[in-house]
Amino acid sequence: MQGKPGTLRRSKRTLWFERGMAILATINFGLVLFNVSYIPLRDFYFRYWPELTRWYDPIKGIEPNRETTAYLETVERLQQQVSATGLESPEAETILASLGNQSIDLINEDPFALANKSGSLEKIKNRMQDRISIPPKGSAKEAFTEFWSQDYLLAQGFNSELNWFETQISPAIASNYYRGIGENGEFIGGFWRIDLPFMVIFLLEYLGRTYLISRRFTRFTWRDALIWRWYDVFLFVPIWRWLRIIPVAIRLDQSALLDLERVRLQAIRNVIASFAQELTEVVVVQFINQVQAELKNGNLMKQVFEAQNRRYIDLNNTNELETIATHLVQTTVFQVIPQLKPDIEALLRYSLESSLKQMPLYESMQRIPGLQTLPQQMVERLVSEFSQLAIDSPQKPMNQSERRLKILKGCSYLTGWCGILASFSVKNSGRKKRSTRLSPC
Repeated sequence: MQGKPGTLRRSKRTLWFERGMAILATINFGLVLFNVSYIPLRDFYFRYWPELTRWYDPIKGIEPNRETTAYLETVERLQQQVSATGLESPEAETILASLGNQSIDLINEDPFALANKSGSLEKIKNRMQDRISIPPKGSAKEAFTEFWSQDYLLAQGFNSELNWFETQISPAIASNYYRGIGENGEFIGGFWRIDLPFMVIFLLEYLGRTYLISRRFTRFTWRDALIWRWYDVFLFVPIWRWLRIIPVAIRLDQSALLDLERVRLQAIRNVIASFAQELTEVVVVQFINQVQAELKNGNLMKQVFEAQNRRYIDLNNTNELETIATHLVQTTVFQVIPQLKPDIEALLRYSLESSLKQMPLYESMQRIPGLQTLPQQMVERLVSEFSQLAIDSPQKPMNQSERRLKILKGCSYLTGWCGILASFSVKNSGRKKRSTRLSPC
């Protein structure tokens, strides 16, 4: 049956709107990731993409460091002076002395510390010490003083030494920067200027979408709709921006731009498995407590001793009691129990659903998108596994010599599960008078 043309056009417009907002959210999250990773990757950008650093440094509040910038300007002034008057001129000697003093100040004051780049200074010092061979190996200050001397540069060659400095030392010094700190103790940054238009758009879209939901569904108030779309809040709050991955992933899946169904199902299976483990532990503990209570009361041991004290009459060298018990067990396991499977599943389903509804987490899960059916899926899975285990396990093929022992064990196993289900039923019927917490989760 084909839909009306107006309905199809509205559905198509809605799909394109959802895709547009999903793409916009993805772009915004990409900018967030770039902003977060800019400082760790700035050295890479500075070396291979300097235009980007010149454009984005002001947004991050990054300015050239005065000390390192003045140091590199002095080196450039030395090159110009040597080209004009030569290395042995008094002017060049004055500049070399200034470079030696600036190198010592650079090591003492460590202008790299504010940018958390003290490692770059250590790298510079080690490279300079390796370059200057002073027996025994001297300090970094002595190495810099020796390097910026007329005797050393004349002996080693001014051009070759300056080329080495430009390739090994200058890039590390030039990558240093100064970043201002605000009154709140945090680094100054201007990313909010880029993020503000996105936040305004997503805030308006959030208010409009939730209002339309409250108008379309009469049982939903605007407050309920705001809670229903809780994950969209991350798109317009200026903190914890990395959490925007949640609404971005949901929007990409809802707009059919990205298929996350397998990821969602796997997450639900993990949650179900966790709940199943917790419930199984509770069931086993309750069964053990029931058995312990029977042992303390003496009812179980009394029945065992009474059975041993009874006199048995042997006729025709055949243990009629054992034969009758074996036939009864076989009839029960292979004929009666399979017919009772719907009743067993219904009892188990009622017990588990009653137990889940008592958990504080149950009502919260009903409000989270994608998790409303999680408790029901978990109950159905447990019912299927437990009923299949109780019915099929005693019917597995076995050797004739072990058949009787396996059947008796299977009957005992089934009896244990029936005791567990009975305990669940008794405790669920008494919850109106007293509350019992089943699981710490």
